[in-house]
Amino acid sequence: MQDAMAKPIKIFAGRSNPAIAEKIARYLGMPLCNAKVENFSDGEISVNYFESVRGSDLFIIQSTNPPADSLMELLIMIDAARRSSAARITAVLPYYGYARQDRKDKPRVAITAKLVANLLTEAGANRILTMDLHAPQIQGFFDIPFDHLYSSVVLIDHIRHREFRDNLVVASPDVGGVKLARKFAEELGTDLVIVDKRRPKANVAEVMNIIGDVSGRNVLLVDDMIDTAGTLVNAAKAIRESGGLNIYAAATHPILSGPAIERIDASVIEKVIVTDSVVTNHAYSPKIETVSVSGLFGEAIKRIYEDDSVSCLFDSKNISEKITNNH
Repeated sequence: MQDAMAKPIKIFAGRSNPAIAEKIARYLGMPLCNAKVENFSDGEISVNYFESVRGSDLFIIQSTNPPADSLMELLIMIDAARRSSAARITAVLPYYGYARQDRKDKPRVAITAKLVANLLTEAGANRILTMDLHAPQIQGFFDIPFDHLYSSVVLIDHIRHREFRDNLVVASPDVGGVKLARKFAEELGTDLVIVDKRRPKANVAEVMNIIGDVSGRNVLLVDDMIDTAGTLVNAAKAIRESGGLNIYAAATHPILSGPAIERIDASVIEKVIVTDSVVTNHAYSPKIETVSVSGLFGEAIKRIYEDDSVSCLFDSKNISEKITNNH
């Protein structure tokens, strides 16, 4: 992949998701470069690159899900690379944390998605590569090149070959996720339904209205992330009560905090298909199935390095062929 006359490519990884970093490097046919990221006894983070990065096209792979150390670690790695004269620094964030606070929707709150954008830019990042932002408009918070990948191309390709593909309808667990669910429905050639969650008045239990017909159908619930799984599990329950048959779910980022695993295990959901964008300390669940997006990120890194188009990675119909043929 690397031309002898071209600037050298260097791939480094933080500690938040070493597994996907190793897979990405393997896809590119190169090892992860040598760096030491550690903590002092008081918890402060230290970064030391053990090889020259001068003049290199440098990619740092790090998800920024909690704890906040993951973000701080990325900022320090970017700063160290900038001070070591890297030619271009691309921050590769399989998961962009703090994206849920993207606007001032009530008095006296922070817009942390913008704050993180400022921090990454000021630290010295020249480019951002991420996937499935919770709010796509966050791309506009940056004044540097920004590449936004979609896990749907990998998830849809995976679902096409599953046994529940027949007699399937796609569902959004809330109104906010309709655009993503519509993408799945269009690509899979099936119908779309919406779970409309409303509270009639204060102190009255929420009412789940199903907009569309799920009776006698297999249902795929689609969302960009699963945090505590409350919305997902309640939507699945409402679908079952409305006559849905086998209920599945697909989500990009498996945060799975708090009671998420217990809720999923006790729910009517048969299987939850997620990506490996984050690593969390949740307990094992037989209902969780993971699909890797390492090939998607690997191909995007390859194309960025070669100054080639990334937009061809937005099409799920031939994504497997692209990734396989370029491996």
